[in-house]
Amino acid sequence: MQKGSIGIFDSGYGGLTILEEIRNLLPDYDYIYLGDNARAPYGIRSFELIHKFTLEAVNYLFKQDCPLVILACNTASAKALRTIQQKDLPIIAPENRVLGVIRPTIEVLGSITKTGHIGVFGTPGTISSNAYNEEILRFYPDYKTFGQSCPMFVPLVEYGESDGEGADFFVKKYVANLLCQSSNIDTLILGCTHYPLLQKKIRQYVPDNINIISQGSIVAKSLKKYLIRHPEIEMRIEKGSNIKYLTTENAVKFNELASVFIGHKTHASKVILT
Repeated sequence: MQKGSIGIFDSGYGGLTILEEIRNLLPDYDYIYLGDNARAPYGIRSFELIHKFTLEAVNYLFKQDCPLVILACNTASAKALRTIQQKDLPIIAPENRVLGVIRPTIEVLGSITKTGHIGVFGTPGTISSNAYNEEILRFYPDYKTFGQSCPMFVPLVEYGESDGEGADFFVKKYVANLLCQSSNIDTLILGCTHYPLLQKKIRQYVPDNINIISQGSIVAKSLKKYLIRHPEIEMRIEKGSNIKYLTTENAVKFNELASVFIGHKTHASKVILT
């Protein structure tokens, strides 16, 4: 039986924060990280284009013998995951699996919120998709969801301005806009994998009674449970503790920016998705 790696896909660099949490919890497995950095950001693109780009990435990882691919990207999870799972996967690779980051995040809400009023920070694409609202209603029909698009957060992170005055301005603005929608919000989901790098800044402006949910550890724990429930997938994953980084952008640039997210060097290779 051909064994492969767990594929981790993101449109950019934020998925590295998910990968780090997964590797901390599940260090024995092999991983391939693929960032479509040349075509990022996905958050402002159409449903059709995001689906096309995401499917190309998934297909590429399947060709690298990944039996399981995690869409470590909220925009891709919101706009492409369901179509890939329901329509594409049965045709291109019915024995493989593709998972996202939204559902695991939603599943923990019941043990966190007391008011049932949930705030979501996300990219324009994630917020406009209503994916969080729809998924939360599916699990918790009585909950109410309030989304706030944060288009400046990703550039702030990628340009190293997470601790700058510009970050303060936009964090205060987005927090105020969100809390104007409901005074009963007691849980805030950071619905983009870039946002953990702004979490300390966000915490400064969010009232203490509001829980802030970052996705990394949640997704990692969910994946661990998934592999236990699905030994037919788990047995197809190599356990050599190896990691490979791939990017559609310049590899040197990727390596420089990746260190901002995970605090250590990477040695990426450039690939072309078709």
